[in-house]
Parts: sequence; C-alpha cells; structure tokens
Amino acid sequence: MPSARPRVLYVSDLAYPAKGRRYCDEDIFLTSRLREEFDLAVCHPLDAAALMTGFDAVVVRNSGPVLHYQAHYDAFRKQAVAEGVRVYNQLSGKGDMAGKGYLLDLTAAGFPVIPTIDRADDLDRLPDVDTYVVKPKLGADSIGLEFVPRDRLRELSYDNILVQPRIDFRYEVSFYFVDHTFQYALYAPRPDERWALEPYEPTERDREFAQRFVDWNDIAYGIQRVDACRAPDGELLLVELEDLNPYLSLDVLSPDARDAFVSRVKTSLRGLIGQETVRAAHGV
Repeated sequence: MPSARPRVLYVSDLAYPAKGRRYCDEDIFLTSRLREEFDLAVCHPLDAAALMTGFDAVVVRNSGPVLHYQAHYDAFRKQAVAEGVRVYNQLSGKGDMAGKGYLLDLTAAGFPVIPTIDRADDLDRLPDVDTYVVKPKLGADSIGLEFVPRDRLRELSYDNILVQPRIDFRYEVSFYFVDHTFQYALYAPRPDERWALEPYEPTERDREFAQRFVDWNDIAYGIQRVDACRAPDGELLLVELEDLNPYLSLDVLSPDARDAFVSRVKTSLRGLIGQETVRAAHGV
C-alpha cells in the first residue's frame, strides 16, 4: 500500500572535502531525523534533475559550491521551475543563491555590509586601507579569493569580480534562520580559525541586524545563514547571506538546540509541501 507520507529527495555531496567541516556527518544526522516524518532518498547534486520528478519536495543541503557543476545546477533550476517542483530552499533567493552581486545592491541601499564595488571608477567609494579583498561574483568557499594592495587596484580587470576593503575584524559570527525565524547563533572567537565555532548569545541589536537581511530576502521556506564580522568599532557588518546550501554546524549545538532546530525544519518542510494546514485540521 502506498505511503501517505510526503516524499523528499535530499541533495548532498557527501564526499565533498569541505575545509573544517564534515558534510557527510551533518547530512547523515539530518536525514536520519527527517526520515521520522518523510519518505526520503539521498542523491548527489549531479543526479537531482534526473531523479526529482515524483517527489513532493527537493531539499538542497550540503551540495558543495555550484560553480563546480554550474551547467548541471542551471539545468536543475530551469527544470524545477518549469515543472513546478518544490525546492527547499526556494529558488527565489537573492543572496548567494544568485551570486554575490547582492553585496553591491546592499551597499548601494545603505545596509550594514562590508563596502563593495565592481568598477574601477568606484574605487573612491571604498575606505583607504592597505589591503583589499578581491573575489569572483560567482565564487564560493573562498575559491578565487585574493588579497591585493591598494596600488594594484587600478591594474585589475573588473570582469565579474568584487572588491572590498580587508576588515581587521574581532571575530566572525553566524545567525541561523528557518524561514524568517531566528534559531541560533555561533561565532569563531579566533579570526584565523573560521570553523572553530562556539555558541553565541546575540544581543537584541545583533538579532535585529541579522533579521534585516533575512526579511530583505525573498525566501518564505528555507534555511538561511547570515555571516557577519564584528568590526573594530564594535558594529556588525554583513560578510555573506548564505541562502543556497549553508552548512549548519549542528555538531556544535546542545542536544536540545538540535532537536528544536530539526523540529522547526520539519514544520517548514511541511509548510512548503502544503501539509501543515492539513495536519493542523486533523489535530496532528
């Protein structure tokens, strides 16, 4: 007899060698918990387009930088939109899901973000520092990132790159959201150890900072990570808005915090699939 439970295709590159992270451990844990309520299959991102038909939702998780398989990812997106496939995160994201051009938009709009330009004519809009960060607009996982002294900025070929001042930050901190609801925060107290994370208790002002970016984004269902740095003056500045496949560092959380996060993700997924209202009507 067919199962009445929703069918979920979970996309992950379990073998991707992420620096300082173990994708496989996180996804083994998360799939084990999602199986409590969903019929679930796991596939590699290169297989997602061929397999996704017939599933109630496709969950894109630790699938690695899409620039390694850009053509396959573009084809997956096109097919998912054409067939009306429910994808989690939703494909309407304006953050890293669409490349890093949003950093230009946020800079122009006056958001608290590291100042970002993509034209030599705009160099005077950046603060005068010794070193600048140059990164590709479609970069990920620090791929293609380089540090450039100010006297070399005019020599760059401004072709699909972004330029930012290098910030001498105190630490990096990440805020994790399901849909538009804050879940937890983690920080790296040592600037040279990005993935040596510890629990972080945000202030109300910290949470308001992170919430601005999540509210700006066009995702109703999905997991987002707001990465920020604490500048020397004490203010937070956005580093990245990860809305495609953010690593969650669930191993750093307490068991209770992990359980709460998983519960919220289940609720979000049911909402995407359209089952949450059905469950509520039946008192489930």
